[in-house]
Amino acid sequence: MADVEHRPTNFIRQIIDADLVSGKHSAVQTRFPPEPNGFLHIGHAKSICLNFGIAEDYQGQCNLRFDDTNPEKENIDFVNSIAQDVNWLGFKWSGDIRYSSDYFDALHDFAVELISKSLAYVCFLNAEQMREYRGNLTQPGKNSPTRDTAVEENLALFAKMRAGCFKEGECSLRLKIDMASSFMCMRDPVIYRVKFAHHHQTGDKWCIYPMYDFTHCISDALEGITHSLCTLEFQDNRRLYDWILTNISIACHPQQIEFSRLNLEFAVMSKRKLQTLVEQQTVSGWDDPRMPTIAGLRRRGYTAAAIREFAKRIGVTKQDNVIEMSALEACIREDLDSAAPRAMAVLDPLKVTITNHPATIEWLDAPNHPKDETMGSRKLPFGPVVYIDRADFREEANKKYKRLVLNSDVRLRNAYVIHADEVIKDEAGNILELKCSYLPETLGENPADGRKVRGVIHWVEATHAMPAEFRVYDRLFSVANPAAEADFLTVINPQSLVIKQGYAEPSLQGAIAQQAYQFEREGYYCADRDSAAAKLVFNRTVALRDTWGKTEE
Repeated sequence: MADVEHRPTNFIRQIIDADLVSGKHSAVQTRFPPEPNGFLHIGHAKSICLNFGIAEDYQGQCNLRFDDTNPEKENIDFVNSIAQDVNWLGFKWSGDIRYSSDYFDALHDFAVELISKSLAYVCFLNAEQMREYRGNLTQPGKNSPTRDTAVEENLALFAKMRAGCFKEGECSLRLKIDMASSFMCMRDPVIYRVKFAHHHQTGDKWCIYPMYDFTHCISDALEGITHSLCTLEFQDNRRLYDWILTNISIACHPQQIEFSRLNLEFAVMSKRKLQTLVEQQTVSGWDDPRMPTIAGLRRRGYTAAAIREFAKRIGVTKQDNVIEMSALEACIREDLDSAAPRAMAVLDPLKVTITNHPATIEWLDAPNHPKDETMGSRKLPFGPVVYIDRADFREEANKKYKRLVLNSDVRLRNAYVIHADEVIKDEAGNILELKCSYLPETLGENPADGRKVRGVIHWVEATHAMPAEFRVYDRLFSVANPAAEADFLTVINPQSLVIKQGYAEPSLQGAIAQQAYQFEREGYYCADRDSAAAKLVFNRTVALRDTWGKTEE
């Protein structure tokens, strides 16, 4: 067991500690059990870190198991993406990947056992009738007309279900529990339905498939799970989880423990809503960098370390709460501040001609990280034409404006002080170019004449500049709780993606996908998979500071 003094604690770990001390368990076995019907999101990352983290800390094991009970909505692409996400986050599962479909034969046999005990029956109510018979929170349900069918007949009917003798929706296998229970999940839930669908693991072997609630608890037990950790929406279902395991012939009975799910501002965590965003092409796909999916965050430039740190900071509780997006952004800023090399890129270029510079290129040294000499340095070309950002120049400005103003001075980062002499405009009054002069003695030095320099701005030398596309990503929604809206698609942030065409310094020519940089004064960016030598593509991971909803001076 890990050193208790150095291990984070929460109510789940306290339960595990007590179980180990009492001898209830001698080792810890957890599992991460996603359904392969979509990509994982940041909420799943919390569960991954919890289940795998507990297994690591207690020197136990954690299985990766796909609860694959609905072949119509599942596919192997989702399986592969989920396994990749778990691996990328830095976790190793115990043994081979497991599937609930590995246990379909055993699940079928347990269903037969329950029928034999008169605890399950074949029901011929359709979905609408079943809802009507189930009742509601204030009214008890009514028994199905076939609830008291004899055991032998139910066994024969279930065998016919398996043989494909019934149509989809014609009948189902239900547990016989209590139609008057105050817990709706205990009112004779369906445990098998007819479904003629090809399964990504079992092919066409089955035309009946077990329901999730029946499958999940038995899969846990078959794998010897000691602590079955799930989110609070399964709290009522714990009664069904325990009832099933109590009434079948199985030795292991895991303990289900619920914790609060992750709710994140300016995001939706519903797989159905995320799928809607993909299907309606509101986003480019499951890995769109605006999506809260792990694949989307990875493509945006988030690191596994930052996501693990985020999961650690938000903790594990039983209290539902909403986490501010700024908390997640703070984790990636802190990680990249120390890890990301610096570079310069101009997203909205304005041409600057330095009239007194010779028509040659000189190469200047620039540190790759101002706080870490071990990251080395790079060479920057400097010549008579450079690009600066259009927002870094004004013809007139007050003293608060710390950038270039006509007839004043500013320093180019890692280079010289320049003075704005003249503005070139077109007939409509749009600024086309600046004419400036530079002070040759100011490389690494202050102006000899003591003049005051307003500030420091970034730049890129024109002849060596690399054409680049900058995808400036922001929060996908314009309100903190989009799920509360009547139609969450109406509150998409129109500025969630702004594409800019500009230039990057030549050292970025070999940038590979996911490589992170701090573009000085712009933010943290990473190279996108669409990036190529002919045209670089960078995604903004996060701004340098939390400026959401704030206006700039």
